Amino acid sequence: MKLGSVIGRVTLGKSVPELIGARWLIVSPFTREHFQRGTEALAGLSKDPSLVVYDSLGGGVGQTIGYVEGREAAQPFEKSPPIDAINAALVDDIFYNPFNS
Repeated sequence: MKLGSVIGRVTLGKSVPELIGARWLIVSPFTREHFQRGTEALAGLSKDPSLVVYDSLGGGVGQTIGYVEGREAAQPFEKSPPIDAINAALVDDIFYNPFNS
């Protein structure tokens, strides 16, 4: 699972039947630099490209989520839909204390 910040939503005019009514979030993934700057900087935009994530948990703009990419994203469905990432967790707090070397 990876962490990211929700920076927007996607609205579709048409969708495949398996995904009618689905919610889609635009997520800016956290990178190593986010964690090195400390948890106060986690809400900032990433230099990595943003991605669209299927959401059935109710994530909102500005919230931190945990998402899964790849084949595992389609595992919760009976018939595998054409998605590449799914929201797997709504994150309340992040406590990160790296080892100082």
